[in-house]
Amino acid sequence: VQLQACGGGLVQTGGSLRLSCAASISIVRLDAMGWYRQAPGKQRELVATITGGGSPNYVDSVKGRFTISRDNAKNTVDLQMNSLKPDDTAVYYCYAKPFSPFSPSYWGQGTLLTVSS
Repeated sequence: VQLQACGGGLVQTGGSLRLSCAASISIVRLDAMGWYRQAPGKQRELVATITGGGSPNYVDSVKGRFTISRDNAKNTVDLQMNSLKPDDTAVYYCYAKPFSPFSPSYWGQGTLLTVSS
């Protein structure tokens, strides 16, 4: 399974950006999907997840600003990011969890978001 992430870039504080992650298989075959991020010098942090049934979860720091969605027809999971802050600057990674607990999660390549102050 391959995950292809795109949509990163440079944006000013208060701006918006949308990340998208496309899977090489039908995502109905995948359980939870989501996004992690890693800022320079910091550990990777779980930002948002969405279950196969469409239930989202967010880290407190992005609640009310970020929205995660999945499109089973397009095999994508998107992260809409609004009211961006410099602290959101990081490399963002999409991931997908298989239904089998014996299979490892799949990861996309990172996409860099830089929020300028």
